[in-house]
Amino acid sequence: MKHCSFFILSRLLTPMGSLGVDFVSPNKEMELEFDPSALPPFKLSEIRAAIPKHCWVKNPWKSLSYVLRDIVIVFALITMAIFLDSWKFWPLYWVLQGTMLWAIFVLGHDCGHGSFSDSALLNSVVGHILHSSILVPYHGWRISHKTHHQNHGNIEADESWVPMPEKLYKELDSRTKFFRFQIPFPLLAYPIYLISRSPGKKGSHFNSYSDLFQPNERKFVVTSTLCWTLMVALLFYLGTVIGSLQLLKVYGIPYMICVMWLDFVTYLHHHGHEQKLPWYRGKEWSYLRGGLTTVDRDYGVFNNIHHDIGTHVIHHLFPQIPHYHLIEATKAAKPVLGKYYREPKKSGPIPFHLIGNLMKSMKQDHYVSDNGEIVYYQTDPKFSIFSWKKDE
Repeated sequence: MKHCSFFILSRLLTPMGSLGVDFVSPNKEMELEFDPSALPPFKLSEIRAAIPKHCWVKNPWKSLSYVLRDIVIVFALITMAIFLDSWKFWPLYWVLQGTMLWAIFVLGHDCGHGSFSDSALLNSVVGHILHSSILVPYHGWRISHKTHHQNHGNIEADESWVPMPEKLYKELDSRTKFFRFQIPFPLLAYPIYLISRSPGKKGSHFNSYSDLFQPNERKFVVTSTLCWTLMVALLFYLGTVIGSLQLLKVYGIPYMICVMWLDFVTYLHHHGHEQKLPWYRGKEWSYLRGGLTTVDRDYGVFNNIHHDIGTHVIHHLFPQIPHYHLIEATKAAKPVLGKYYREPKKSGPIPFHLIGNLMKSMKQDHYVSDNGEIVYYQTDPKFSIFSWKKDE
């Protein structure tokens, strides 16, 4: 009887105009005691003060040791694959190498944040080498990713995996919706994003005159695009030497696995939590509130391989912290964050549970209301895996 009364009261007290807010069943009464969109009772400076001072120290030699570790593993895998040249080994090689290329991406990402070292030159040189090797324009992506960090949770200004307003969503053709929300296509979206950004946004990470960049950043974008072009030329040359099929086996398929890792991880750090998290507009948004809607994830055996990128909340709030201090920094900050920190579900050796989070989110998180300064994802009931073919 108590649960029934609570449920009826919650329905009566919930404004009908609260678009995107899911009604919670009575057996989740405890969840309603905490509103993730409520103004946090602490400041960013308080979180910063709780983190030990040594966590902010960047050791370039330690950072370079991780680069050396990953490069040695990458070339060891290539050597084994070419030596064995067996179809029994190639599938294993593709998974292992694709995973290592994603680890390479994470280190290049640290260079872009300046958490690799205090030397801008070292960050740029290492970042260009690592990112160009996996066909990422270093400065182009570094700048757009900085925009993402500075505006996360802001529908109007965020850069990657941004919710589509309802009007924009309804203007999309069924084919675009299909490829945007139907697995596995979203897991291959990153190269398209680099070329043309997300739906509703214009520009390219390769074009120095794109809306992504300020005039004083154009020379950096040109440099990165040239490095990217040199890598493409090198791949074409290797194709003439070893053959296009061998190049596909050694580099092409691992690259696609890397892209899938990238999209999988970056999406789940901002979507798919068991409790829907808010997005903001206008005066309701702040750097702190936006950063607190990111989600930590446990990737099992991949945590160390991927340089603890799953400790994402503290990384989002303080991207200057080196990856090898993120776990300690998170542990120190948790007492300040309280319920605003959502403990990640513990994973087995392989994070199979995250596949369910991804599938559920893709099925339910389609757009947000055009109105309101605090909004939640809503579901298009008409969307299905057959919607594209029905409209053809």
